[in-house]
Amino acid sequence: MLVTKTPLRISFVGGGSDIKNFYKENQGAVVTASIDKYVYLTINKKFGDDIRVSYSKTEIAKEVNDIEHPIVRESLKECGIDKSIEISSLADVPGKGTGLGSSSAFTVGLLKGLYAYLGNTPSNEYLAEKACEIEIDKCKEPIGKQDQYGTAIGGIKELRFMSDGRVNIEQYSLSEKRISLFKENLLMLYTGKTRSTSKILAAQSKILCEDKLKRNVMTEMVNLVKNFKKELISGEINNLGEILHENWIRKRSITDKISNTWIDDAYQTALNNGASGGKILGAGNGGFFLFFAHPSKHKNIVEHLPKMNKFDFSFDKIGSQVVYSD
Repeated sequence: MLVTKTPLRISFVGGGSDIKNFYKENQGAVVTASIDKYVYLTINKKFGDDIRVSYSKTEIAKEVNDIEHPIVRESLKECGIDKSIEISSLADVPGKGTGLGSSSAFTVGLLKGLYAYLGNTPSNEYLAEKACEIEIDKCKEPIGKQDQYGTAIGGIKELRFMSDGRVNIEQYSLSEKRISLFKENLLMLYTGKTRSTSKILAAQSKILCEDKLKRNVMTEMVNLVKNFKKELISGEINNLGEILHENWIRKRSITDKISNTWIDDAYQTALNNGASGGKILGAGNGGFFLFFAHPSKHKNIVEHLPKMNKFDFSFDKIGSQVVYSD
């Protein structure tokens, strides 16, 4: 039996520029980090020839093509496995619609396990690209590439999306003291609401394809990546909240599906009570809020947003890994 452990991710600035309709003409960039909340996959040789898959439901199939779960089906086909296997999953957060990249973490972790099951150990960068092929090309999900790389590869990093489809990765070299200080100023709150990521991203992709003004807004968000990196590496972290705020204002202007009155009111409440900036993680319209605020302000923000739950986290440095093999 094999067990893989793949981190979820949070992103800070540039989100959305990893969609092909943008980066094929304008280089995209995102600052992202993996966190210590995980998707776990177990893979085991099964007695008999059938295939058993357990997630929110359980499937038993005689043939790979009979599997309903598209990511599992295409991952098995990618690895050439067609019988006698059992796959199950669990996660530290709800499986879909939270903005933490759980679907891509599932794909990366599954590929990690399947390759290990076959005795292979490809790099996590390779796994990320294969996960992109499965989710975007084979399963036709209207998503970008940041989640696959953000979950496969640990640490705080910058991803650059090139017009030819390549992804360049820059790990930020930060001291433990700098990372700790950065983390202390971040506050995550769960809205209690999930949403359809695919619908939001499909609308965003269509707009970026058709509307030059919206592409210009996205370019401004990409330019914020350089500012965010400079402030984080130099240690002037107090300015990071303002950069997050600029990014959020631009992001929510791209499509009305990213925010709503309830989210806008909650965001303003956080600003009124000590946050200098923030964003909804992922596609928008639900999931998790990420705020930047001095630690002394966190309690006040939480008290003024009583319908949200504080979500404690730390950063993950490793990325996707096999944690058990027998």
